[in-house]
Amino acid sequence: MLEVKNLSVAYGKHIALNDISLDVSVGEIVVILGANGAGKSTMLRSVAGICEGSVSGGFFLDGKSLNHLNTDQLVEEGIALVPEGRGIFGDLTVKENLSLGAYSNRARGQENENLERVFSLFPKLLERQNQVARTMSGGEQQMVAIGRAIMSSPKILMLDEPSLGLSPILCAELFSNLSAIKTLGMGVLLVEQNAKQSLSIADRGYLLENSQIVHQASAENLLRDKKVQEAYLGANKGSGQEKSEPVETDKGVLAAPNKIIPSGLTPRRSADQQIGSSIDAIVNLASEISSNSTKGHSAVTFNAASQLASSKLATIDREIELAAERARSAVRKNSKPVVGRGDQSAQPSLESPRVIEVYRRPRVDVYKRKSPGQFERQ
Repeated sequence: MLEVKNLSVAYGKHIALNDISLDVSVGEIVVILGANGAGKSTMLRSVAGICEGSVSGGFFLDGKSLNHLNTDQLVEEGIALVPEGRGIFGDLTVKENLSLGAYSNRARGQENENLERVFSLFPKLLERQNQVARTMSGGEQQMVAIGRAIMSSPKILMLDEPSLGLSPILCAELFSNLSAIKTLGMGVLLVEQNAKQSLSIADRGYLLENSQIVHQASAENLLRDKKVQEAYLGANKGSGQEKSEPVETDKGVLAAPNKIIPSGLTPRRSADQQIGSSIDAIVNLASEISSNSTKGHSAVTFNAASQLASSKLATIDREIELAAERARSAVRKNSKPVVGRGDQSAQPSLESPRVIEVYRRPRVDVYKRKSPGQFERQ
């Protein structure tokens, strides 16, 4: 079991972590949830011995203190970290990357066994073991990074944002593989922004906010927690009503439909609302008229339909003309645009006329080397 007790980390005067404690047992997945900047990655880097800040607190693995151990010594004890950004060797092949994970004395005797475990978890790596790592997709590179950590025979595997930058399909595949890792006899400490999928495979979880752990519970309870749903799972606050979509007004200002629109603004109506019908309906009507006319339908039906379509289009023309007239009137009076049809109450604006700023290309001086240490302007 990995135990972290009273861990505090500071970068100068900035407190990144303040007296946090947690534990991870072999055979379970524990997830750390928190917003960006909460201190999640700092916590993992502290346990792995690569934190650049001032670290205080205690680290214990199976009751043995890990304090004051170097990073390579922590790997020998059974701590492995898959960092954010993967950190693989891009110019080496997949198999060469995996072999480097077995460099420690702890893992050398189990290299072949661990390699088989990695290939069973990630069959794609078996197919592409001779491929250069940098030519692989982001999801495949993440598999290489996780596989390399497994090659070190860790007791505790720590992963920092493993799904970062991956497509939803690759994320689902990745989390399915992570749920199988704990069956290999190791504990998993997972830092992840994808709260829903990480909680779906985790056994327990911690909430990290403002450098402190504010809550811990089983993953199942965290998934049902309303505050967790609102903060991390995208649930709506309040009574569960759907989020109201903003309404665009005639001046480009957005307002929620369940709120009063400020005075002087009117909701911008769609074309369908302008004519009191559907544009699609008019198009379909025209198509129907065309097809019916070829079949010999009566001229009366054709004329009635044509008149209906013409009246709708005429309404659109009137709306366009009214809008143009209001704009012309506003320009002549040097005032703000008149709001509402036929509104004559608008007063001329006392504001100064609008100034159109013209972009001017900046001047760039180009120099050519004439002799060492000397340049000549072109």
